[in-house]
Amino acid sequence: MQAKEQLKRAQNWMKTFGELNPEGMEHFRKLMGAVEKEDVLSAKTKELMAIAISITQQCEWCIAFHVNNALEEGATEEEVMEAAWVAVLMGGGPALMHAGLVLEALDEMA
Repeated sequence: MQAKEQLKRAQNWMKTFGELNPEGMEHFRKLMGAVEKEDVLSAKTKELMAIAISITQQCEWCIAFHVNNALEEGATEEEVMEAAWVAVLMGGGPALMHAGLVLEALDEMA
């Protein structure tokens, strides 16, 4: 599955979850907003961290979502790949394979 398609699917699921459980999704969106806002760490740094975590958690939809967000926050391809390599260090071979999804997302979204 291509990164843009994964991103669209994730966004559609979030919309549907919001329709099925408005209160739950409202709380989740508030949590996302509170955590992702600029504070001590920049939004870009937080998105790079989210890429690494997405890889180690093996969430292909999250990878697409956070690569897109990191690029929107001004991350370079080199920064995105460095975050991916941190994930590989911590997650080993399975993380390396999921880092391939980062390469694909960068090709599509950069």
